[in-house]
Amino acid sequence: MFRVRGKAGRRKCGSLSIWDPVELGIDERAGPVRIGLAERNLLAAGEPGAGKSVGLGLIVAHAALSLDCRLILIDGKRVELGVWRRCADAFIGPSITDAIELLKHLQAVMDGRYAELLDTGRRKITRESGQPVVLVVFDELAYFSATIGESKQQKEFVSLVRDLVARGRAAGIIVVAATQRPSADIIPTSLRDLFGYRWAFRCTTDASSDVILGHGWAGEGYTAADIDPTSRGVGWLIAEGGIPRRMKAAYLSDDQAARLAEHAARLRTPAAINDGGQGAA
Repeated sequence: MFRVRGKAGRRKCGSLSIWDPVELGIDERAGPVRIGLAERNLLAAGEPGAGKSVGLGLIVAHAALSLDCRLILIDGKRVELGVWRRCADAFIGPSITDAIELLKHLQAVMDGRYAELLDTGRRKITRESGQPVVLVVFDELAYFSATIGESKQQKEFVSLVRDLVARGRAAGIIVVAATQRPSADIIPTSLRDLFGYRWAFRCTTDASSDVILGHGWAGEGYTAADIDPTSRGVGWLIAEGGIPRRMKAAYLSDDQAARLAEHAARLRTPAAINDGGQGAA
């Protein structure tokens, strides 16, 4: 498994910090849209081709360039996040067995961090703690929760994801999940409401939009069903306790992503991320 002990890597020229705001795009007034991801989970969903993979790529790019972040990628198709594979501390393809094993390891890391926080009288991991944030990115969530494997495995996978989303933030473990199946069976309310950010790209119905943003928003005029099918990357972003904000994601071409990934891979050497030569927590 990957290493998480030791101090987070120091910033180098051309690198970022996971504690810095993540640039996602612009709103309807051309104002910048930024989110602080280090202490909040994010759910992105929408119909195929709506632009959620582009949005996900922006987040992964920021994390890959952040030496104080351990990057975990779980991609059922392998090609959506595959360009970032060399930057990742762990990369899981279409194997629910491997995904469950990794999630169990992350759960153990989380429990270990909470034990350390308790022993040191702290409540959460902060920038000043010097410990790396672990970012876990799923694309496509429904592939593991409803398509591949046996029913028992799918339920175990969902249970582990729910635990990470529910308890991981204070321990510095953040989940970003994407799906093209925004339905209540894939994203139950009890799971959706644990995500501090919810990003709805074009959906076919108001009901699907509400599954992502929250019940009742479509009735108030905030619906991803009214987004033009040709407007790829346009969506509604809502933060915990706020109201939806219509925005357009910045576009990162395949060539740009490949060049950024190559640069990030050079930055993310064992010496650069300063793992201290210690084993996994």
